[in-house]
Amino acid sequence: MLDVLGLDEMEAALYRALVGRSSASPAEVAELIEVEVPRAAHLLTSLESKGLIARSGSGAERFIASPPSIALGALMVRRQDELRQAELELETLTELYRTGAAVRTAGDVVDVVLGVDAVSQRFSQLQMAATKEVLAFVRAGTLAVAREDNIEEGRAIIRGVSYRVVVEREVAQMHGFFESAMESLKHGEQIRVVSHLPTRLLVVDRQLAFVPTSTEDDRSVGALIVRQSGLLDGVLALFESVWQQGAPMIEGDSDVTTSSPERLAGVDARVLSLLRAGLTDHAIAAQLGLSMRSVQRRVRHLMDLAGVETRFQLGVEAAVRGWTPAVGPPARTGS
Repeated sequence: MLDVLGLDEMEAALYRALVGRSSASPAEVAELIEVEVPRAAHLLTSLESKGLIARSGSGAERFIASPPSIALGALMVRRQDELRQAELELETLTELYRTGAAVRTAGDVVDVVLGVDAVSQRFSQLQMAATKEVLAFVRAGTLAVAREDNIEEGRAIIRGVSYRVVVEREVAQMHGFFESAMESLKHGEQIRVVSHLPTRLLVVDRQLAFVPTSTEDDRSVGALIVRQSGLLDGVLALFESVWQQGAPMIEGDSDVTTSSPERLAGVDARVLSLLRAGLTDHAIAAQLGLSMRSVQRRVRHLMDLAGVETRFQLGVEAAVRGWTPAVGPPARTGS
């Protein structure tokens, strides 16, 4: 965590080592953090210049750690000052951006991003900047950033950003998807499944849309960044239309409260969630680590519990009984 104060990993390790000792020589430090003595001496010089350590008054070339509340406190104050200056600059630039937005022409509402690295960077930046809501379409395959490598999604959720994600059925059938989806649902993400999506999509705070322009067959990778405009309104309308048609994934690690006295056991809730998402018995078995026979028994049990004879009737009755979330327009969380 000390990296936010400007210390690299080795400097932080050295400072921690010295904090727990009365003093240490370069040779002792080298042993403590498992580096060569010249490297240890260089790190000591760096920390000394930052005021985190000082030379011992014993006369020998030994070093002691400065009190954390003083040394690190000073670094924190400096960083806070820098952040305040950055916030002021951000406000100034935002106002300039708004002024420019008022005079933009139709051709100025879309930016083109080309190249895998540029697309990946912008994809991450947009999520890092999100403050309220992220909407996404997730298709099978990878253009620039794989779903499992999207670390900014987890960080945004921790910050309180809400995520509504629609995935293609092919994605829902991929190995490990159910486990990953259940973890996301626990943290408040909403996920729905449809048979097919028209495009990949990321919308941040209803202000910017990120639309990849390439397919897996293209040699070049690119994306469009769409600003607030009639075009963005159309993108948002598309998302909401597809969202309403999607089958909701429900958290299966705990019982599902129903509108009747019955309660679904965790495994039954998981089976029903994947069944409504359109997965085959074979795909459900693979996702949950069950045998085909076990899945079929669970489906039969759910049909008996609902008093129906077909899987289609089960889907309808499950919605009526409150076993699954109702499909319809969600509450707006964006501006």
